[in-house]
Amino acid sequence: MRMLNMADVLNVIQPHRGNSIVVPGRAGRHWVKISTKPTRDVPLGDPAMGGHASFAFGLALAQPKEKVVIFDSEGDILMNLGALPTIAELAPKNFYHILLDNEVYGTTGGQPVPNSKVNEYDVMAKACGYPHTYRFDDLEEFSNQVGEILHTDGPVFIWIKVRPEIENLPINQRVRWNTRPRDQVLRDVKKEMGVRA
Repeated sequence: MRMLNMADVLNVIQPHRGNSIVVPGRAGRHWVKISTKPTRDVPLGDPAMGGHASFAFGLALAQPKEKVVIFDSEGDILMNLGALPTIAELAPKNFYHILLDNEVYGTTGGQPVPNSKVNEYDVMAKACGYPHTYRFDDLEEFSNQVGEILHTDGPVFIWIKVRPEIENLPINQRVRWNTRPRDQVLRDVKKEMGVRA
């Protein structure tokens, strides 16, 4: 598969996100500049790998009337493959799982992900029971289909290869892309959902 630029992929998604809640994961440093609805974004920063999909899945279950989009990474998925069959079994119709696969552990210095040239994540998701799985390595093709895909009942899984963007600075020395404190993120999301703080 060809690798696309992550920012280009996110720019294609943005006009189709509607009023979705977005969990940007590792894509956050780009998404914060692209998103037109920052109060509908739930940035988690860089928590331990393996938790993003489960967090977004829980959010989708807790808010069934809200569309939830997660930008996940293959390192994150591999740390918690058990999330895929769990998501598929409970099958939230409002859950859109977008995997941005760069073949490396970008957060920890660019170590290669095992078997990165062979793993087929859309096949994994399909085998776990996701009813709709897609793979893209052409930006125009993705652009032509993403709107329709994001209006399909979930759970939906989309696998896209993106070029690696490796950060070698220690985490505490990196530029913070999420400038809202956690409490502010929670207040913003509750306000958007009409929940009293």
